[in-house]
Amino acid sequence: MKLTDVPQQADALYEGETKLVYAVNESGKLQGAATSGWEAEIIALKDAVDELSQQAQQAYERVLAGVSSPLEYHMYANRMDLPMLAHAMGRFQWQVKRHFNPQRFAKLSEKTRQAYASVLGISVAQLNHLPDLCSQGTTP
Repeated sequence: MKLTDVPQQADALYEGETKLVYAVNESGKLQGAATSGWEAEIIALKDAVDELSQQAQQAYERVLAGVSSPLEYHMYANRMDLPMLAHAMGRFQWQVKRHFNPQRFAKLSEKTRQAYASVLGISVAQLNHLPDLCSQGTTP
């Protein structure tokens, strides 16, 4: 793609941010260029965000039913999946998935809870509970 052809289709999804892509300049060499997005990427990102929102809603319901721990909900609500969270924690996926079990989650050490909270960008108090979405009038 030529430098002059780098798309600039801004969308609220990017929250005003740009990203770096490489394009060919007038001399035929690669050069970094900022883009505010393009239609195909925006559609794919919106689909991914919608999927994570649905997974967060399903996890929320599993936590309410006592089948899963709040960790699973917070993972999806913070736009992460199991491989991403496991990698960020420096653990195997099966180890993180075990912590979705409410009984195992209840036995986690404060240090492990703090590590999860840090990776998810929330407090330990938030990690330990579900948000009250009914009073906020929102869905995960």
